[in-house]
Amino acid sequence: MEIAILIVSILLIAIVLLQSGKAEDAAQIMTGGSENLFQNRKERGGELFITRATAVLGAVFLCLCIIAQL
Repeated sequence: MEIAILIVSILLIAIVLLQSGKAEDAAQIMTGGSENLFQNRKERGGELFITRATAVLGAVFLCLCIIAQL
């Protein structure tokens, strides 16, 4: 069980690091330049896959951790 948690956690860390930021520049958040921060953006292709893979890996990690505690 611990090996499965370790593998999923490494994959989750890697997939989170692959995600692109929602804001183009971190300084825009601090300076208030957020006119395009909440803009409707459709994810396509690889970005959509990475977002869904993050959600799935997060759910699997959560389930494995709960099962390990029982």
